[in-house]
Amino acid sequence: MVILTRGAYARPGTSLDFKTGNWRSGEAPVHVHATAPCAASCPAGEDQQAWFARLQEGDAEGAWREVVRANPLPAVTGRVCPHPCETACNRAALDAPLAIHNVERWLGDEAIRQGWTYPVSAPAADAPEVAIVGAGPAGLSAAYHCVRQGLRAAIYEAAPEAGGLLRAAIPQTRLPRDVLDAEIARLLDLPGITLNLRARLGRDVTLDELERDHAAVLLAPGCQANKAWSIDGAVPVDLHEGLNLLKEFVDHGQLPEARRVIVHGGGNTAMDLCRAMKRAGAEQVTLVSASGLPGPETDPSDVINVVPRELEEALEEGIEILDHTTINRLILRGSRVTGVEVMSLRKLRGEDGRAHRVGFEGTERVLPVDMVIPCIGEEVAPEGLGALIDHGYLRPRDPAGRLTQERVFALGDARGDHGTVAAAIGDGLRAVRALVAELEGAPASPDGDRVGIAPDQLNLSYYDHSARVAAPKLRVEARTFETEIEGDIGRAAAMAEAQRCLSCGNCLACDNCWTFCPDNAVIKTVELARDGSHYLFDLDYCKGCGLCAQECPTGYIRMQS
Repeated sequence: MVILTRGAYARPGTSLDFKTGNWRSGEAPVHVHATAPCAASCPAGEDQQAWFARLQEGDAEGAWREVVRANPLPAVTGRVCPHPCETACNRAALDAPLAIHNVERWLGDEAIRQGWTYPVSAPAADAPEVAIVGAGPAGLSAAYHCVRQGLRAAIYEAAPEAGGLLRAAIPQTRLPRDVLDAEIARLLDLPGITLNLRARLGRDVTLDELERDHAAVLLAPGCQANKAWSIDGAVPVDLHEGLNLLKEFVDHGQLPEARRVIVHGGGNTAMDLCRAMKRAGAEQVTLVSASGLPGPETDPSDVINVVPRELEEALEEGIEILDHTTINRLILRGSRVTGVEVMSLRKLRGEDGRAHRVGFEGTERVLPVDMVIPCIGEEVAPEGLGALIDHGYLRPRDPAGRLTQERVFALGDARGDHGTVAAAIGDGLRAVRALVAELEGAPASPDGDRVGIAPDQLNLSYYDHSARVAAPKLRVEARTFETEIEGDIGRAAAMAEAQRCLSCGNCLACDNCWTFCPDNAVIKTVELARDGSHYLFDLDYCKGCGLCAQECPTGYIRMQS
């Protein structure tokens, strides 16, 4: 029998005899366990609020275990993810967003230092085996989630090492190789995962063979082929394509010499090359991007697609950025580039109702250069994939990544609809979740079934102002090709940052609703529950005044008809 307690008691024949809920018209309070905006915006599928709650209790290992329910590579994503969760954080309405990426990085590094084990069990020896093509972030995530769900995973990787573009194209200044090696090794040591290196699809193994011998095939080959680039058919004889040049630099540590360089693009590859060329001795490095720089006049969908802190560091290092600009003409002497003509762009709505970038005559200007590096994107190499390629990509027919009825899924940037490491990791989670549901004959659980919550649904008066933690950084003059630029915030700062979390949409057990209700319509069970279920609304006495919802700090109480 549940025992209830009220904020006060009344003797027989007094206030409890008058059921003031009869006066209510319109709305009544309900509990709504909303999705915090950090979790709603996380492409990897993390619930940041859940792991911050663990940190608030001082349980760092428990927090890491919450992270790896979705993302098995937090030491990697804590460094390279653009962290849209921070952009969405409601704390920005009070002072500054939580430093989620700094805390995630610390948790990932701490797990490596402490040897925390992934919360998984070995799959049965006769469990269905899933073939995974590619050992980049999408393939590694998929293998991990297969094991979590009781499946075995066989990875087929064309390269001699696992990691994909994490290893091949991200400089050590952003992602040190000892961290990458440690996190990947821990994941691949899990029972149930088999890694087959130097196994190229179309050469060493065929898609038909994989389909025949496995319960499903998850394709995560990455985008390894550069898109063709020219300006009105003109191409310099010494053309260096962005991704290939970055791979050569990461492998060998060497870059071609040039005094004045233009990088044409707007992603992380372009930004990494700008900074590398500057560090290699180029006098002037200019990024020419059709997208815009962050600011009040730039549509959020049109902001340059780089990690915000990488953009900030590039500007510190003297990289010039020409936003909303394109290369209009190459100026060649013989077949070598000596200059480029650039033109400003604006987005205008066309007759089809869609916004298109349009060049503005009269804005042309000529820039002298020695080298132009195109970074306009990559596409899937077609070897072994045949008719599955659609205009350069594997284009799935649903969010889970299904390509065919034969349990073939597409993951990662090969899909063509996103290109971040976090999104690739999330693809692995979603595909395996859908596959398991299909194998079990059950409907897949929908993503995002909880409502969101905005800052105006919180009562920020109950929170103190506190400064966001800042990670240590190397001075510009101390930045080299080998040393990581951003440092570790440490345990104390991570724990302090966790205390800044507003717990949006969750119950804090603060007793405000129970204390402020003028009619004692909020009652509590003696048994304490962490999810707020020990607070009950007695609608016999609730007049619908909304005071409980108004005074709820986290927006956990909503008034509904």
